[in-house]
Amino acid sequence: MSALRQHGGDAKILAGGQSLMPLLNFRMLRPAALIDINRIPGLDYVTETDDGGIRIGSLTRHYTLETSPAIRGRFPIMQTAVTHVAHLAIRNRGTIGGSLSHADPAAELPMMAVLLDAQLTIRAADRTRTLAGGEFFLGPLTTALAEDEIVTEISLPRLDPLTGWGFEEFALRPGDFAFAAVGTLIKLRDTKAVEARIALMGVDETPVRAVEAETMLIGESYREDLIRAAAESARAAVNPHSDLRASADYRRHLVAALTERALNAAWVRAKERSE
Repeated sequence: MSALRQHGGDAKILAGGQSLMPLLNFRMLRPAALIDINRIPGLDYVTETDDGGIRIGSLTRHYTLETSPAIRGRFPIMQTAVTHVAHLAIRNRGTIGGSLSHADPAAELPMMAVLLDAQLTIRAADRTRTLAGGEFFLGPLTTALAEDEIVTEISLPRLDPLTGWGFEEFALRPGDFAFAAVGTLIKLRDTKAVEARIALMGVDETPVRAVEAETMLIGESYREDLIRAAAESARAAVNPHSDLRASADYRRHLVAALTERALNAAWVRAKERSE
């Protein structure tokens, strides 16, 4: 952290390098210094907490998350989402802290941080602070990190084992950047939803929660028209851009279709777990 302060914002952190190196190769970044943090001890771990949550060190590789029994047992949606991150070679090197700090709005792990109410521990040489996932992402490739700060830990609070989940992503080919993706969580009591979360990526400046759609589901039993209405609400909540790959209207269409699928999957899993 002192090295970051020394260079006054003109340095970049090197962890996995899976996002940084392409930017350097294309001359999109020209930092005065690269600071390799891979030899810093104690930043690579997945630890289960007594209250049912998980603590993840920022140097933990994507593949570790993909294969971790703790992640599979407590946060299966995260394990599934990580399998959609690029290709195996990338997942072997890329880190969770690097992905969150890079803040690509079309990346899976930032969306998981928002969906799972992650708490990010952020450190500088002389201070430590904690931010919620929803507060950390400010815009495309932009976070709340100060020039002399790095993410050191990601804490995931307990997710009720009865919670059902759904994850849907659309990309042209496995490993490509997704046009859109949706993650959903549903918890039932007496067949009615008592908790609902819907997170979206690739369709706005940052990963976002479809709060109005979530509210529509609370206190309701499953109905096809309710799921469709929530999916349409999610569609209306995003502000995607158009590019060479897809128009904004097409991405909105994907949001509705993927949200409907993900909610149906989450509801089925929640129903099975509550029986």
